[in-house]
Amino acid sequence: MGRVRGMENESQAWQAQKRPAAFEACVNELLSLDEVRQLAAYNQHCNTSRLEHSIGVAYVSYAICKRLGLDFRAAARAGMLHDLFYYDWREMGHTASLHTYLHPKCALENAERLVADLTDIERNAIESHMWPLSERTPRYAESLAVSLADKICCVAEVAAAGARATKRGWKRIFA
Repeated sequence: MGRVRGMENESQAWQAQKRPAAFEACVNELLSLDEVRQLAAYNQHCNTSRLEHSIGVAYVSYAICKRLGLDFRAAARAGMLHDLFYYDWREMGHTASLHTYLHPKCALENAERLVADLTDIERNAIESHMWPLSERTPRYAESLAVSLADKICCVAEVAAAGARATKRGWKRIFA
């Protein structure tokens, strides 16, 4: 398993964020579920937990869809559930390409078991969020927004980790 992070810290981090009440209304039910909160125990990108990543994807998806007059609730919920799987692919011996192919299906199966009222938009967004690297294509604008939000968050998370590492390196050189 990846780096384990405390649930209390994740909860505090979520509460510390200034996000619109309309966004919180879309995802609070999902965030109250133990199965979703368990994502805090898995490392996603560098120093970001899978839960932190999912919250970020949910919020960016929400913001894109709200701005475009789309179904922002479905996009936010799909963003929260798009990486709902409980393994670290690096420790499972999977290649990155196999993980890219498998995890959207796994996330959708887990989401369908967990949430009885998933919409077609949410299902498609979860299953196609790795587009264009996966076999499923987005059928809805909201699905495309979730896929884009996932990539935006991934780049931001990796860049932030790189910036921290660079700053530490410069401090060692000039300390």
